[in-house]
Amino acid sequence: MEFSAKRPACRPFVSSLWGRGSPARSEVICDMMPAGHLPILLSLSALLLSPLLTGSLALSPPRFTKVPVDMIGVSGGVVSFVCQATGDPKPRVTWNKKGKRVNSQRIETIEFDEGAGAVLRIQPLRAPRDENIYECVAENSEGEISVQAKLSIIREDLLPVGFPNIDMGPQLKVVERTRTATMLCAASGNPDPEITWFKDFLPIDPSTSNGRIKQLRSESTPIRGALQIENTEETDQGKYECVASNVEGVRYSSPANLYVRVRRVPPRFSIMPPTTQEIMPGGSVNITCVAVGSPMPYVKWMLNSEDLTPEDEMPVGRNVLELNGVRESANYTCVAMSSLGIIEANSQIIVKSLPKPPGTPVVTETTATSITITWDSGNPEPVSHYIIQYRAKSPESKFETVDSITTTRYSIGGLSPNTDYEIRVSAFNTIGQGPPSEPVEARTGEQAPASPPRNIQARIISQNTMMVRWDEPEEPNGQIKGYRVYYTMDPSQPMSMWHIHNVQDSVITTIQSLVASETYTIRVLAFTSVGDGPFSDPIHVKVLQGVPGQPTNFQVGEVSDTSVELTWEPAFEKEGIISYELHYREGGPESQVKKTFGPTSSYVVEGLRANTEYYFSLAAVSNKGIGAFTNEISQRTSQASM
Repeated sequence: MEFSAKRPACRPFVSSLWGRGSPARSEVICDMMPAGHLPILLSLSALLLSPLLTGSLALSPPRFTKVPVDMIGVSGGVVSFVCQATGDPKPRVTWNKKGKRVNSQRIETIEFDEGAGAVLRIQPLRAPRDENIYECVAENSEGEISVQAKLSIIREDLLPVGFPNIDMGPQLKVVERTRTATMLCAASGNPDPEITWFKDFLPIDPSTSNGRIKQLRSESTPIRGALQIENTEETDQGKYECVASNVEGVRYSSPANLYVRVRRVPPRFSIMPPTTQEIMPGGSVNITCVAVGSPMPYVKWMLNSEDLTPEDEMPVGRNVLELNGVRESANYTCVAMSSLGIIEANSQIIVKSLPKPPGTPVVTETTATSITITWDSGNPEPVSHYIIQYRAKSPESKFETVDSITTTRYSIGGLSPNTDYEIRVSAFNTIGQGPPSEPVEARTGEQAPASPPRNIQARIISQNTMMVRWDEPEEPNGQIKGYRVYYTMDPSQPMSMWHIHNVQDSVITTIQSLVASETYTIRVLAFTSVGDGPFSDPIHVKVLQGVPGQPTNFQVGEVSDTSVELTWEPAFEKEGIISYELHYREGGPESQVKKTFGPTSSYVVEGLRANTEYYFSLAAVSNKGIGAFTNEISQRTSQASM
């Protein structure tokens, strides 16, 4: 495709809309030669203020090698702050204003030295909006440093008498490659201004050119500040500015292009757009694409098949795509074209976002106390880790969390047997936690009961028959298949020698063929399909009709150094209890004391010794006789008060 060379020497900023609802602007910074010339835009590296830094074996924090100085500019003019640092690893230099990254159409940051240097350029200056303290920050993994520079702006009609003035600025120049090019500049002011040069917005340091580039110091005008470039190369082509500065302020000349004629060269990228770049949701990014060739190629941006740069406003050489408020990831293509060919470079803008929900967990194994699940990540991008939330399916239960899981398989332990659980998984990335997956429900397996039956009671209902009843265990750990009632007249025997009475589907039973007038000890356990649970505490019953049952809830109340209060409840109502018999001792059976008292539900044993262990047992008495004694309970009296 042929493109006419008759185009403006410089193009304005071009705004356009990209096809996904977010604004984008191609910031066009272009230079064109008059028709008939062969322009080329080449690398800026030879002219950058970037001294070669020798590497160090040891890591080191940033250190400034070029610090910005305070500037006084003229309203509508230009200022540039230059900042550069060194360190290992190589630091990155950025500019802040009021603690925030500078971001304006008139304020541009131009990086050099692989990001270790940056020029902050403000054009045109607006007072008082741009008057401020600007901060240069250099940081690497070893530390961060900063330096500040102040910008003051004076209106043109209020300039002091000695403020610099550009009497003669550089003019467009075309030079054959290897010939000498001289860019003229003359300035006046009081005191005499110092003259420096910028190329493509970056400062020129002649000392890095091995004498090929010189700034003429002759006192005769107008060449006192002229820039002379010997043996011109393709890299010398660009936009040059002469800068005059003294204590009163700084003034920039109008830019002038230097073109170096070379043979016809197909387009090539001198600055490739980044292959991938990540930004936060709603963030902004500028993508720079620079191509060179002879003739200079036109450069445009595309989103899929849509042109983001209007054809009649297509810049030459350099095109900056500015994206704002980006919400979706997308692939952008920089296209450079000339009569000698077309080249493309892709740049993927990835919008960071919270991870998506993982796939619904799949239960692969269950035990009585654990559930093992696997799941699909559900995210094309890597996640940092997962969390599992689980809870028992009951109204009052709350989710518990297992954090920092880096695999897609996990076994949740410490669960309750025979319990339904709800389980869900969430993914984390650098942004935060994503939404949870759909929940999966699973039930743990059964175990033997973890606790014995409760509230065991026994009552004689005939001459040789007793009725035993109880409540279910607090922790059945599964479906109770039945109960085993163990009973014996000699509790000192091993449990394997006791009589066993099995019960199914009931919490009450009768046991016959008992020996009259004998006292039996009874213990009950529950069992599931997995096994037997623990035994209940023993209770006692005397096989004699009309004799009261063993008192229940026999326990200690208040204690002093000389007394112990005991409390209990009768085994059954309407037992005809006429008295209670209490046995207590402080040592062996020979020290046992017997107390008898009327019907009551508490009794205070007095006259005890301080700080002494006592053992207590209680039985109820009716007209038919004395019932079974409770199991012994013990209590130590308090220390004697001084």
